[in-house]
Order: sequence, then C-alpha cells, then structure tokens
Amino acid sequence: MIRITNSISIAESELEESFIRSPGPGGQNVNKVETAVQLRFDAGRSPNLPPEVFARLKGLAGQRMTNDGVVIVTARRFRSQDRNRADALDRLVELIRAATAVQKPRRPTRPTLASKRRRIEGKKQRGDTKKARGRVGPGD
Repeated sequence: MIRITNSISIAESELEESFIRSPGPGGQNVNKVETAVQLRFDAGRSPNLPPEVFARLKGLAGQRMTNDGVVIVTARRFRSQDRNRADALDRLVELIRAATAVQKPRRPTRPTLASKRRRIEGKKQRGDTKKARGRVGPGD
C-alpha cells in the first residue's frame, strides 16, 4: 500500500508501469535502454479515492488525466530507470495529496472608499500629464 494521507492509501496493484525510450541526451544509452517510465493510475475506478478528491484531482491533473479518469505521469528526468520510477511515483503521490487539500471558499469583497479615491486620483493625475503635452507645431 502506498500511503497518500492518513485516510487515503493506494494499492500497488492499482498502478501500471510501462517503460519507454527517453528522448534527449544520453548517447548510446538513450538509444538502447528504455529508461523513461510511464505510470498509469485509474483514479476513476479506484475504491480508495473519495469522489470529492477525484473531482479536485481531475481539475489539478489537467491534460495528464484521460477522459476515462486514468492519470498518466511520465518521468524521464534521470538516466536510470529506478530513479525515474521513484520520480514518477513521487509526482503521482504529490498530485493526489494536493487534491486532498480543501480550498476555503472565497468571500467576495468590495474596494474601500480610500482605494477608490486613490484610483481616481491616479487616473486624474495621468490625464493631467497627458493634457499638459502640447501639440508639436511646424516651427518647433
């Protein structure tokens, strides 16, 4: 079990790893060895993920989540497969952990009278500056 928070854990059987060739520098190693890791987690069908966490995860994951609710994390930062596996898992855990945090709702506020006056005063000052600029005549 992979522990996300005190109440949420994911079974390792829910994760699917596949190894792909990593683009970029690495010489002969990059052409021969599949070091990049593609980690798939079916968040939509996971029994351990509450629906409200899944909804927030959908917003946070963005393009990393498919229409079926599968989160795909690709790690190719390192040259070794083991380090990329650990990196992909860490990034997935951090993504789910961020989805567990509940944002407090925004309370709409109105600008204060003093801030309105400062804004208008600034606009008037800018207008006066522009008004003071004279036209350039033919003799100037």
